[in-house]
Amino acid sequence: MQGDEACAEGAIAAGCNYYAGYPITPASEIMEHICRRFADLEGRVFIQMEDEIGSMASVIGAAWAGAKAMTATSGPGLSLMLENIGYALITETPCVVVDVQRAGPSTGQATRPAQGDVMQARWGAHGDYEIIVLAPWSVSEMYTETIRAFNLAERFRVPVILLSDEAVGHLRENFAVPPLTRVYHREKEVGSPPFGSSEVPPMPAFGEGARLLVTGSTHDEWGYRRTSDAHAQASLVERLVSKVRNHLDEVTAVERYLCNGELDVLLVSFGFTARSALGAAREAREAGRRVGLLRLRTLWPFPEDEVRQTAAGARYVLVAEMNRGQVLREVQRVAPNAVGYHKTDGEVITSDEILVAMGNLG
Repeated sequence: MQGDEACAEGAIAAGCNYYAGYPITPASEIMEHICRRFADLEGRVFIQMEDEIGSMASVIGAAWAGAKAMTATSGPGLSLMLENIGYALITETPCVVVDVQRAGPSTGQATRPAQGDVMQARWGAHGDYEIIVLAPWSVSEMYTETIRAFNLAERFRVPVILLSDEAVGHLRENFAVPPLTRVYHREKEVGSPPFGSSEVPPMPAFGEGARLLVTGSTHDEWGYRRTSDAHAQASLVERLVSKVRNHLDEVTAVERYLCNGELDVLLVSFGFTARSALGAAREAREAGRRVGLLRLRTLWPFPEDEVRQTAAGARYVLVAEMNRGQVLREVQRVAPNAVGYHKTDGEVITSDEILVAMGNLG
C-alpha cells in the first residue's frame, strides 16, 4: 500500500466521517482514496472544495456539527489553511490536517521531498497557543499515526497536524493492519459551558440541544465575546496552552535505536530522513563506532526532555533533516553542542551522506 492510501485507511479506521479538501501534489492520493472508499461506506461525507481556505473552513463547521473531520494538503495549501487553523485553535475544534511536505518555498517542486514545514506547522497561526504535530516515517505509521492524530484531536479539542513528506506519502510498503485497540470520542455534555470550567471542556454539537456561540474573538466559558476583558483573554490563552502542555506524557513520543550506553554520536531525525539515519547508525556500529538514533514521532510539543536526556550521553549530536535546520534550533536549546546536516535540493538524505557528515565531526 502507498503511504497516502494508508493515511486514508487510518482515517477511516479512526472514525473519520467528513473529508473536505482540494487536490495538491503529493497529498492528492489521500483525497482520491477517501473519495473512492467513502462511496461504499454509510454516513461518510466527501466534498471537494474550491480551495484550501474553504476546505479548512468546511472541516471546522463539520466538526461543530459532530463529525470527525479531516483535510489533507501540502505546504502551499497549509499556508492558505493557517488562518482557519488559528480559528480552530481558539474555538477548540478537534480536526486533523495532513501535510505531505514538498520542496518550497511557495509552489516549489511539487513532486520532490522536503521537510521545510516544521516551523510553519508550529507557528503559522498568530497568537499564543499549543498545537500537536506528528511525524510518521513509514507506510505503517501513516496508518497508525493518523489514528493517533484523531484520538489526540478528540482528547484535547485541538487541530492535530500529521506532518508527512513526499518520500513517505508516495512510499509503497507491505504492512499488517494492526487490531484497532482504541478510538477516542470527544466528551459531550449539554448544559455545561463549552469553553471553560475544565481543562478540556465537553463539546456538544449543533443540533444536539445546546445553544452554542462559537467565535474567533476572545470569549468567556459560554462563548460570549469578551474582547475588552483582560481576565477572559488571559485565562483563555492559558488554558489553550496548558491543556496540552500539562499532558505531555500523552502527546510526545520518541523512539531510541542503538542508544544503549555512552555514544560517540547521537543522530536526531524524523520522517523519511530518520530511515536513512537508522541505516547510517547501523553501518557505523558495524564499523565499531558507538552511534545511536533518536527518532522524533512527535515534533510539537517538542520532546525536549527526551532529547536532553538522550543527548547527555553523547559526545556529538547530529541532526539530519531536509531543511535548513528547523529542528536543529530546537535541539540546540537543550543540547547546545548539536550540529546539523541539511539538504534542500529536492532529494532525500541518504545513509552514506550521514556517514560522511559523522566523519567530519572528529
